[in-house]
Amino acid sequence: MKKAQDEVREIFNLKGIVGENCINELKYLKSVVKETLRLHPPGPLLLPRECGQACEIDGYHIPIKSKVIVNAWAIGRDPKYWTEPERFYPERFIGSSIDYKGSNFEYIPFGAGRRICPGSTFGLINVEMALALMLYHFDWRLPNGMKGEDLDMTELFGATIKRKDDLYLVPTAHLPSVAI
Repeated sequence: MKKAQDEVREIFNLKGIVGENCINELKYLKSVVKETLRLHPPGPLLLPRECGQACEIDGYHIPIKSKVIVNAWAIGRDPKYWTEPERFYPERFIGSSIDYKGSNFEYIPFGAGRRICPGSTFGLINVEMALALMLYHFDWRLPNGMKGEDLDMTELFGATIKRKDDLYLVPTAHLPSVAI
């Protein structure tokens, strides 16, 4: 997160404003959000779809009218599409054309086609802006001398996926230096 925080502070300090007009310049922060959604899609199982015609997928015959549920969580961790799929590595998206629009089927955190999430654009800008503001205004650390490798990243599966144990962080206000 230090790299994303440095980027946010550099861009916002250059512009002299902390605002959404700078969000598109935050390439690394956007990559952090993409990588987070690859590993932890909002809905791990997409809405059911019905086959309009019989087809074959990976050697499996799918009859017409079959209900199909796409596992976005598994696709985001598939080694056929991702190098070191379990690793959090935002740099994989730097310079990549992979986006949220559902045209890259190896990356579908919001679904694809006619049933893609209609609120994805609104949700993304809100997540990116909130994260940018938190990284700009605060320095963050784990409590009680804890280290990142001490975190239990076990997930609980349901309609959404959440961490088994809540994450607690300690914020310290960051006061940007003002040039006179």
